[in-house]
Amino acid sequence: MILNTVLTPLNDINMRLAVQCGVEGVVVRYPGPTLDDLVAVKQTVEGNGLKLLAIEGYLPIEKIKLGTDHDGRELAAIKTLIEHMGTAGVPLLCYNFMSGTDWVRTTLDVPARGGALVTGFRLADAERAVSLNAASEDVTTGTISADELWTNLERFLREVIPVAEEAGVTLAMHPDDPPLPRFHGKARIMNSVDALERLVALVPSPRNAICFCQGTFATMGVDIPATIRRLGRHIQYVHFRDAEGSAEQFVETFHDNGPTDMAAAIRALKDVGFTGPIRPDHVPQLIGEENGEPGYTMLGRLFAFGYIRGLLHGTGASPSTDSRLPPGS
Repeated sequence: MILNTVLTPLNDINMRLAVQCGVEGVVVRYPGPTLDDLVAVKQTVEGNGLKLLAIEGYLPIEKIKLGTDHDGRELAAIKTLIEHMGTAGVPLLCYNFMSGTDWVRTTLDVPARGGALVTGFRLADAERAVSLNAASEDVTTGTISADELWTNLERFLREVIPVAEEAGVTLAMHPDDPPLPRFHGKARIMNSVDALERLVALVPSPRNAICFCQGTFATMGVDIPATIRRLGRHIQYVHFRDAEGSAEQFVETFHDNGPTDMAAAIRALKDVGFTGPIRPDHVPQLIGEENGEPGYTMLGRLFAFGYIRGLLHGTGASPSTDSRLPPGS
């Protein structure tokens, strides 16, 4: 498995810290519409001894989800991004199909071990969560049904999977976070294991894959190791975190004190032959980082790097020493 991370901010100090902790790869947000935008980020990352392994976040995809990309601009932008990723050698594009919002939390400062701060969600406070995530007005208004979302998703996949196959890029769907049936007046469809299996069956291809966001699956109430074995080869990217509670109300945890048997999860990933990027997802804010971006501060990430590396070594799924990437890349 390849230890991967998001870095906020993506600067020389944080990249150097990541390398010192044994991290091999970096994920970045949407770099922009041109190949030069992507190449510039890739060169910066590689200049610090890391590989650019994935792009996720801030993708031009919101109208595609809602079926309102009438002029095809967003679809063209996604196809162009995939082509650029193929040219630049960036193997993974992580996306989601949450209409109207991205991941949502209603509380950003829940006290955890030693006074560290973690994020939480309570459905009763969901309206406040929407404002915290500053979702834009044109995206959040209106409604959409589950059937409409499935139709839009299948149309999207039929358009982009052939492009991804040609470019050698894998699309990894992130489940809905939180995995609710509806949120803010809109249906959600990536909220169960059955739904993720339906996703990969819509357009069967090694390039149509799953991002196993472990904390999200934990709030679904599923058995994590069993679910990893069930989804098997379709898992091509892992967000490694934990959460305590249900989809309606939960808090995130340190990697080492949540309800999931994290070593068993790593063993299951090893058993299904997963060798791709695995990254710590949201982390607690430690002392002195209270003004940082919740879930994305650096000290908690350093703790997570060491914890994950220890699990990889202890389970025999040691961090890679080569350039292995997802199958077919």
